[in-house]
Amino acid sequence: MLEGVLPPGQRSPPEGVIVGAEYADDAAVVRLAEDGERCLVLTTDVIAPIVDDPELFGEIAAVNALSDVYAMGGAPRFVLNLVFFCDERLPLSVLHAVLRGGARACARAGAPVVGGHSVRDPEIKYGLAVTGELMRPQLLSNRTARAGQLLVLSKALGTGVIGTAIKQGVASAEELAAAVASMTCLNDQALAAARSHGVSACTDVTGFGLLGHLRNILRGSSLAARLFMPRLPALPGALGHIEAGRVPGGSRANLEFVAEQLRVRGVEDRRRLLLAADAQTSGGLLLTVDAERAEGLCRELESRGQVGVVVGELLAADEALPVGTTIVDYT
Repeated sequence: MLEGVLPPGQRSPPEGVIVGAEYADDAAVVRLAEDGERCLVLTTDVIAPIVDDPELFGEIAAVNALSDVYAMGGAPRFVLNLVFFCDERLPLSVLHAVLRGGARACARAGAPVVGGHSVRDPEIKYGLAVTGELMRPQLLSNRTARAGQLLVLSKALGTGVIGTAIKQGVASAEELAAAVASMTCLNDQALAAARSHGVSACTDVTGFGLLGHLRNILRGSSLAARLFMPRLPALPGALGHIEAGRVPGGSRANLEFVAEQLRVRGVEDRRRLLLAADAQTSGGLLLTVDAERAEGLCRELESRGQVGVVVGELLAADEALPVGTTIVDYT
């Protein structure tokens, strides 16, 4: 995610940059050749542990970082490890396990680890700098959605909430297993399905939650939206943990950030609203697709082991429904 990271005074991307930070796209895209067809996708992401097992943590962190490349329509090619670790507090065997997990995810993605950097830090963190590749016609971004398209989500929501439950020691074995299965699932299959059905825009649902990442598409494409709140897919146990108050601070901050752009239709369900704002780790892709192709896209996503649910629609913006507005519809 590139929002708020430009150097002071830099308002537009330099020459050769096809996608920069203007609309908070998931990664930068730059021309690799003069003809502009072959492009590099550049991104980085680092997270703190969300599970106790260090090898699983490494795999989740790597899948999370690789996701940005898929969200732009690209394929990861090479990665660098980014490690924050204190060898005075933890044995190096923990670090080795984290790196094994990361390498396992990168191998599945066909993107070898070719180096990296480590920093002594009292809190362990891990992630990747990823270089990907795409041909320019394959590019997906926040700027190419169209009014009338439907919104399709490829993974269930709730990893932030389940992560909080894990930290509090109250997540069940079933809930943990479902969350880990989701977070270690690469978004390559979701992208392949998207390509088969003419998806025009895409973002991955991570730290800003569904509402925050949808907002970036709406701003980039000058649209409004309606979310079908009862249809939002939830990980096992997520709604129950929300009801019990196990909501991370980042998810509450996400909801506060987008609150002014929300219009409520029907009787508000606070649990589903917080689910829509939940800060995800290694979430799915949010895809924009023409209405007549949405059913086929959902079927293919399901056949590839994804979720595949229509969760909303894109609307033309006007004075009554300004750009960036989302109707949260509970009817």
